[in-house]
Amino acid sequence: MTMPASPPSDGHRPAWRRCADRLFDPVSVASLVVFRILFGTIMVWEVLRYANRGWIEAFYLDPEFLFTYYGFEWLAPLGGVGLHWLFYGLGVLAAMIAVGAFYRIATILFFLGFTYVFLLDQARYLNHFYLVSLVAFLMCFIPAHRAWSVDAVLRKGFWSDTVPRWSIWLLIVQFEIMYIFAGLVKINGDWLRLEPMSMWLGNRTDFLFIGPLFAYQPVVAIAAYGVILLHVVGAPLLLWKRTRPWVFSLYVAFHFANHLLFQIGIFPWLAIAGTLMFFEPDWPRRFARLARDRLAAAGAAIGDIADRARKAAPPYRATPSLILRTVVIAGVACWTLFQILMPMRHHLYPGDTSWHEQGHRFAWQMKLRQKSATTVFMVADPATGDVWKIDPLDYLSDRQDRYMAGRPDMILQFAHHLEDVWAEEYGIEDVEVRALSFASLNGREPQLLVDPSRDLTEIERSLAPADWIMPLTEPLRRPESQVADGG
Repeated sequence: MTMPASPPSDGHRPAWRRCADRLFDPVSVASLVVFRILFGTIMVWEVLRYANRGWIEAFYLDPEFLFTYYGFEWLAPLGGVGLHWLFYGLGVLAAMIAVGAFYRIATILFFLGFTYVFLLDQARYLNHFYLVSLVAFLMCFIPAHRAWSVDAVLRKGFWSDTVPRWSIWLLIVQFEIMYIFAGLVKINGDWLRLEPMSMWLGNRTDFLFIGPLFAYQPVVAIAAYGVILLHVVGAPLLLWKRTRPWVFSLYVAFHFANHLLFQIGIFPWLAIAGTLMFFEPDWPRRFARLARDRLAAAGAAIGDIADRARKAAPPYRATPSLILRTVVIAGVACWTLFQILMPMRHHLYPGDTSWHEQGHRFAWQMKLRQKSATTVFMVADPATGDVWKIDPLDYLSDRQDRYMAGRPDMILQFAHHLEDVWAEEYGIEDVEVRALSFASLNGREPQLLVDPSRDLTEIERSLAPADWIMPLTEPLRRPESQVADGG
C-alpha cells in the first residue's frame, strides 16, 4: 500500500516560499503603535508651523504662478479660504492617526490631502515631504490601529496584540532604501573631494564649542566620508541585532546634528521614528516593563482598559486566505521594486544630475549639492523685432526665483508661462522666450546653465534627456583653497 507523500518540511521548501510565509508571521503590534503616534504627532506639529508662520499664504496663495510637476499641470490651489481649511483638516486627520480614531478613513484622507499640497508647487519640493507621502500611503494599508487606539477600545473584538510581519517590514524597507540611496548618491567626485561639505561647515564655524573645528580639512573629511559610511554600511547593519543599538545611536546623533546645523524641518524626527522600526517589534513593551514600577498607578488604569479590550478580541488569524496572501506578497514586492528603481532613473540621463537636475527629485538625493544661479529672460516679438528683458521677480516670490534659477526644468516651465502672459495680456501670439542663466555648482565658477540661443517656447516639457541644457564644464576648485589643512 502506497503511503501518501508527507508535506515537505520547512527546510525543503524553496527559500522564496519561506520568506513569503514569514511575511504573515504574527509579531507584536507595539512598535507599530509607537510609530503611528509619533508620525501623527509630527504631522500635527508641521501643520501648526504652516498655519502659525503664515506659510500657507506665502508659499501657495500669494504667488501668482506655481511650478507644477510633470503630469500634474491640472492641479491648482483651492481658492479663498479653502486651502486654509484643508490644512486645518490635515491637522485634525494627523491627530486622528496619532490616537487611532477612524484610522483607515483618516490615513486615506491625510494621504490624499497631503500629497495634493505636496504636488502644488515644485519650488516646495523637499525629500521629507516625499517621504511623508510615501509613509502616509503605506499607513493606509498597515493595521497600526489594532491596539492602543480609539478604534481598538470602542470596537468590540478589534484589539489585537499582534500584526502580520509584513506591516512592520514595509516601513523597514522604506527607510532602509532611503538611507542606502542617500549614501550611494554621495559617492561622486565632488563629494569625495569634500564639496559641498567644506562650504557648509565653513559657514558654521561659529557653532557652539565645535564650530572652530569645521575650518580644518580632516574634520570636513570625517564628516563627508562618515555620512557615506553611515548610510551605505550602517543602514544594512540596522538589520543585524548585535549592531543595531550602536548604529541607531549614530543615527540619532546624526539627525540631531543635522537639526542643529542645517535646520531641516521635521525630517530628523521623522527619520528617528522610522529608524525605531528596525528594533524588535515588542521593544516598547520591554521598555514599558522597565518603567512599570514608577508608573504603577497610571499603568494600572491604562492596563485595565487594555485588558477589557483584549478579552473581547479574537485570536490573530495566522493563515489568511490564498487570495489575500497573493495580494499582499505582490503588493510588497511591487512597492519594493518601485522604490529601488525610482531613485536609479537618473542613470538614464547623461551628465551630472546635480547640474541638469533630471532624475534628481524622488531619488533621495538629500543635502547633496550647493547650487547658486541667476536667471533673466528675454521675450521677443519676431514680427516687430521688439525685445523685452524680464525680471522673474516681477512674477515670482524671492523663494521661487532662487529655487527656479538653478533648475532647468523650472526655467522651461516659466518660459512657457511668459509665453501665455504675452498672449493673454498683450495679444502677441508668437513670442520667443530665451533665458540667460549662469549657475555655480559646489563652488565652481559660474557658467551657462541653458542654451541662450534656444527659443524655450518651442521646447515641450518632457522626461527625455534635454539637449538644451548646457553640459557642465567648469572644474571643481580644490578644497585646500577653501578649508585649512590643520597643519
